[in-house]
Amino acid sequence: MQNKGLIKLFAILFGLVSLYQLSFTFLANKVEDDAVSYAESKGADTDARQRATFERKYLDSVANKDIINLGITQYSYNDVKDKEMNLGLDLKGGINAILQVSVKEVLKSLSNDSKNVVFNQALEAADEAQKNSNATYLDLFFQEFEKVAGDTKLSDPSIFGTKALSEKITFNEGNATVKATLQEEINSSIGTAFEVLRSRIDKFGVTQPNIQRIGNSGRIQIELPGAKDIERVTRLITSKAELQFWEVYTNAEIQNFFFTANSKVAEILKDNTVLEKAIDSTKKDDIDDLLGETKDSTDVNQKNLFTYLYPNVAQSQQQMSSLVAQARVLDTATVNSLLKRKEVRALLPNELKYVKFLWDYKANKSTDGTELIGLYAIKGNRNDRATIEGDVILDASQVFDQLNKPEVSMTMNSSGTKQWAKMTTDNQGKFVAVVLDNYVYTAPSVNLPITGGRTSISGGSMTISEAEDIATVLKAGKLPAAARIIQAEVVGPSLGQESIDHSIQSFGLAIFLVLVWMILYYGKAGLYADIALAVNILFIFGILASFNAVLTLPGIAGIILTIGMSVDANVIIFERIKESLSIKKGLKQSVEEGFSIKGALSAIIDANITTLLTGVILYVFGTGPIKGFALTLMIGIATSLFTAVFITRLLIDRAVDKGGNLTFNTSISKGWFQNINVEFLRKRKIAYFISGAVILAGIISIFSIGLKQGVDFKGGRSYVVRFDQTMNATEVASTLKDAFGTAPEVKTYGSDHQLKITTVYKIDEEGQDVDDQVQNALFTGLKSYLGNTSYEDFKPGFEKEGSGVMSYMKVEPTIADDIKTSALYAVLGSLLVVFLYILLRFRKVSFSIGAVVAVFHDVLIVLGVFSITYNFMPFDMEVGQSFIAAILTVVGYSLNDTVVIFDRIREFTGTHPNWKYSEVVDKALSSTLGRTINTSLTTLLVMLAIFLFGGDSIKGFMFALIVGVVVGTYSSLFVATPVMFDTSKKEEKNN
Repeated sequence: MQNKGLIKLFAILFGLVSLYQLSFTFLANKVEDDAVSYAESKGADTDARQRATFERKYLDSVANKDIINLGITQYSYNDVKDKEMNLGLDLKGGINAILQVSVKEVLKSLSNDSKNVVFNQALEAADEAQKNSNATYLDLFFQEFEKVAGDTKLSDPSIFGTKALSEKITFNEGNATVKATLQEEINSSIGTAFEVLRSRIDKFGVTQPNIQRIGNSGRIQIELPGAKDIERVTRLITSKAELQFWEVYTNAEIQNFFFTANSKVAEILKDNTVLEKAIDSTKKDDIDDLLGETKDSTDVNQKNLFTYLYPNVAQSQQQMSSLVAQARVLDTATVNSLLKRKEVRALLPNELKYVKFLWDYKANKSTDGTELIGLYAIKGNRNDRATIEGDVILDASQVFDQLNKPEVSMTMNSSGTKQWAKMTTDNQGKFVAVVLDNYVYTAPSVNLPITGGRTSISGGSMTISEAEDIATVLKAGKLPAAARIIQAEVVGPSLGQESIDHSIQSFGLAIFLVLVWMILYYGKAGLYADIALAVNILFIFGILASFNAVLTLPGIAGIILTIGMSVDANVIIFERIKESLSIKKGLKQSVEEGFSIKGALSAIIDANITTLLTGVILYVFGTGPIKGFALTLMIGIATSLFTAVFITRLLIDRAVDKGGNLTFNTSISKGWFQNINVEFLRKRKIAYFISGAVILAGIISIFSIGLKQGVDFKGGRSYVVRFDQTMNATEVASTLKDAFGTAPEVKTYGSDHQLKITTVYKIDEEGQDVDDQVQNALFTGLKSYLGNTSYEDFKPGFEKEGSGVMSYMKVEPTIADDIKTSALYAVLGSLLVVFLYILLRFRKVSFSIGAVVAVFHDVLIVLGVFSITYNFMPFDMEVGQSFIAAILTVVGYSLNDTVVIFDRIREFTGTHPNWKYSEVVDKALSSTLGRTINTSLTTLLVMLAIFLFGGDSIKGFMFALIVGVVVGTYSSLFVATPVMFDTSKKEEKNN
């Protein structure tokens, strides 16, 4: 081998760089372990929220302290954290969300909230069309507008021909030109939303955040590994930051209306069915919880408005307040529904007719522990426009008031300063409210006019983190339209740590099995392959750390699978060396031939390129777990090729030069798979029959039973919930039927203390509070099984000591269709690329046909097995993105086997021109049988280790791979090659 010194130098330098990069991960982990110890020393071992606060406090205190001093440079904790290996949320916990910026809101805003009938009809029709279409909302709006427009144009003054857009859209301009202008405006709005969200996230304090736009779809992907306070994160990224300053009515001004309304509500509540209609968001089975313990109709008739709303009565001037009433948090939906009723609104006197009721941003506990929330009466108007809007804010920051309580200080521009001065002058001695996203943050009395353009938002119980979030939102800017979470995955830190523990166990066991097998089978040569394998692992993790790549659970599976496949190159080389030794060639010559292009190298390169192409397709079309798997697969293939060919060669050449006696087998394995001569082609009809029967059974099952589609393919919400006792899935499904209206899908997930609950309840409804409503319904339905677990402890996020949601996934139907489409493109794209590569490499259509038929064969069998067995398997067998990753890995593995065999057939065709083509094929298959079985067995050992010890979330994924490897090995021998032979008319004629 040429340039041995250069290869040694490269390997040593690359190894040192990898160790250097990985050292930052170890140092960061050490500091974080110290933070955990600090939190526990503060007595925060039982309260997860408090523990997280102390951990954050410790890390903030050491953030800029040097923890490494190399003399020429120093590294603080923040520096080390930036350089450590990124862990995905499935290993670290956190949230991964895709947000959809509401194009509908942008259009309404551009039209100045047009009341044009045609315009609003088109918007409503586009809403409906979007549920079953992959087209953009804007395209759908254009299509629907054309259907109902008649003579109306988009440039109509009542639609987009407004004064604000007069410089861009002229009166009576053609629809095509207006469309282009609107597209530009929407792209600008999405860009603004992206910058606003990025600014908020940068200020949030989560390490290694990731935010990116998804093409021109109006979607933005946000990943925050390590985020524990999921509720706070969700508020931060979805808040539109609509800041408003309103005048308010006092409790004295509103109390007479409340007393009048109380009598009217008493009449309304005489019939319980009226109440059911009044409360949209309350399920019938929850009525008793909201109204009391009894279902007696007499009791229902006695209820009135004050059953739920406690007015703040002003009996003197000193008792005047901006707070007009309070209610239990559970009763807010009821109060909203009752106060919005036409017969109740009709009781408002003329001076109050535009009043709107808004709740406080935060509830407070009363002396008896009940959570109460305040209600305010805002002085609305015909146009529902606030006196001052939030776009006048120049800067905002979290500060402390004179009593050292946190508040938000705001500075206004010149226009806002004038408006604020006038508003505070007009309301001197009265109250004004600061409203953010329709929640009242403060409603103080105005003692003196404020003319300096500076004001503050404060609340008696406002925390520092809440004040920081408000300041961040205001300073980062206002979203041009609401950003709705259409896909989300939340993993609690407890489940993330368990995933790491399981991954380490499966990783260790897989490595051990491979190392032992290689030594058992190849002896000292196997030991050299093991050393190369260890170097390969170092290189893989070093590259991931160097490029800040994100390591995920499927990514770890990709690494372990790469390890299983990386021995394939050494197996092919060693088998070729053994063949040369068996015909009495010298050791040095045999080694030379084994590592040559004419020997094993050609087959190794072909096999790795086909798998690499599959990885590229996965990375291009995949999302989330598929991308992580594809990245580690591609890195692993590159490093495996280098270590197997060059590192192993260095070690073997060194042994040969020293006069060592390498036999490439042991006393146990000597003679295995030698002198095999199987007539595979004679058995091909039997194989065709078996394969056809299995595929037919699978197809029948797919069309009759179907496949269990995951949430990411069909839409819905999926929760993994852990309990303190053994759970019965069927019983829980029946119990939750009351909460969700229809029974959700409930299945044991891993241990019998853990359930996976999947529901489509309210998945088609929009609104920022829908997710909370569904989660609340889940908690209510499971309450009898949760013991003393509170709703706060039940929600995802923070470490879980007892029962609670360990992970959560939500996918809206619209994006689920897009995910399925991307998955289909990934499968078809990989098949097309592989077909073209094999055609280019072997120059015969028959080889491409054989390979692609075998791939279809493998995919259909795996699908069939999943359809037939998912009802009774004791683990999750959903068909989703991870399953597609498994399918494409099977494609790559099957092709790997097939290409090695095809390469040997091509070689034998050239070296044995006098043989019949059928004999060439059989001999080629027989000569590679040892390699095929050895590689498959090694890979299966690795995957069984992952399957048994790799954690619950990856069992279905690994089961698909195990089935795929077995079927792929079979198809390489009994499908791909026979099909290739049967389609080789030219070869048959020549023989």
